[in-house]
Amino acid sequence: MSKHNPAFIISLLVILATIAGNHAVDYTVTNTAASTAGGARFASQIGVEYSKTIMSAASEFIWRMFQQPNVGDRKNIQQVKLFIDDMDGVAYATNNEIHFSAKYIGSYSGDLKKEFSGVIYHEMTHIWQWNGNGQAPGGLIEGIADYIRLKANYIPSHWVKPGQGDRWDQGYDVTARFLEYCNEIRNGFVAELNKKMRSGYSDRYFVDLLNKSVDQVWRDYKAKYAQ
Repeated sequence: MSKHNPAFIISLLVILATIAGNHAVDYTVTNTAASTAGGARFASQIGVEYSKTIMSAASEFIWRMFQQPNVGDRKNIQQVKLFIDDMDGVAYATNNEIHFSAKYIGSYSGDLKKEFSGVIYHEMTHIWQWNGNGQAPGGLIEGIADYIRLKANYIPSHWVKPGQGDRWDQGYDVTARFLEYCNEIRNGFVAELNKKMRSGYSDRYFVDLLNKSVDQVWRDYKAKYAQ
């Protein structure tokens, strides 16, 4: 059996611990609406530990979908905070925070855990995605977030079917379905598009990646699903 220098082993362990620490993201959950019906339902049917688990799983999934195995490829975020708030709407993300409506949780009548998870995947995408330094169409940003939700198999039944919608940048489920089509044409399209959006945005990115204008790709997409 070979012998190893104890000092070397300790130094190696310190280096590995430092690397792990640099790579780790801290997830926190705060239920500010615990006294409300929705806040109580969150505590009893979802809970803090499940929330942290799904936040971590969502991040890992997004990094894979964006083809970002290295920390340097991602946004420099060490902590993501989730707040369950007594507010209207469903949820929104800002900087490194996600705010989720306790009212929505309290009133939702379907599979609550699946819906909660789907919304977290959508909002977590906003945490990690590049937005073209604010230049990208809002509909595209929302569409990419719903594309991640789609590929994670957390979509609700009311979503549009493939081929539906009026514009490629209509957003949400419409744009998510369109991006799925684009990714079928070029595997890794969404990851490459997101990478390009790290520094800015142009419709030309579609030409660069698909050799067609985005309007032509949209027409092809609509034609494919025309009845």
